[in-house]
Amino acid sequence: MAERIIEISGLKKSFHGHPVLRGIDLMVASSQLTALIGSSGCGKSTLLRCLNGLEVFDEGRIRVGSLCLEMHHGQARTAHDHRRITHELRGMVGMVFQSFNLFPHMTTFDNIARPPVIVRRVPQELARDEAMRLLEKVGLREKAGHYPDQLSGGQQQRAAIARALAMKPKVLLYDEPTSALDPGLVDEVLEVMKELDGEGITQVVVTHEMRFARDVADKIVFMSDGLVVEEGDPANIFSDPADPRTRQFLRRFL
Repeated sequence: MAERIIEISGLKKSFHGHPVLRGIDLMVASSQLTALIGSSGCGKSTLLRCLNGLEVFDEGRIRVGSLCLEMHHGQARTAHDHRRITHELRGMVGMVFQSFNLFPHMTTFDNIARPPVIVRRVPQELARDEAMRLLEKVGLREKAGHYPDQLSGGQQQRAAIARALAMKPKVLLYDEPTSALDPGLVDEVLEVMKELDGEGITQVVVTHEMRFARDVADKIVFMSDGLVVEEGDPANIFSDPADPRTRQFLRRFL
């Protein structure tokens, strides 16, 4: 059995008194691609943001590797511990957003090479060599000197993936990475994610691309109304879902 790299227990999060996550229990195995699916507003993106410390959750526990964040009734063990662990967590968990979030004043190369130097104190020469290797991996070596506004949406998202990889994360999270792309550009981004899965990189993907989830993901997690309703092997989830809410959701795509 694959090692559990992420364990989530009893995770709750509300915004202005409205529950968005209502007690999430979830395990993510190392070296696998886990796809989070479900209708808009069911809590998928909020779950990702809690996983990398962008949102402070109200209750529950998140463990990533050896790091553990725990909250009871909105209170951490100590504020200092929580800040320290959250900072370390962000170093372990990379994030790829739907809006790319590249620095517009930097070239594609600098977007990838500079963050490891600034954040992780990687020597510049090593960071530059790694940036070129990653640009090659995502098929953008010839675009190294281009600025983000000179790239297509698909190229920008591939650059964003390379930038996240440059930080050497244990887990890579994607929040609907293809939702801002023209249909013709979607496959080039999904192909990079598929290749990373083949290399054993742990990935958690919020996606509405059901074909990708069915054909590439190692595990499907279906969420509804702030809860994990059903999870399992893609073949079983797509061919014979156990929960009627899963069947109703997938009926729109099949």
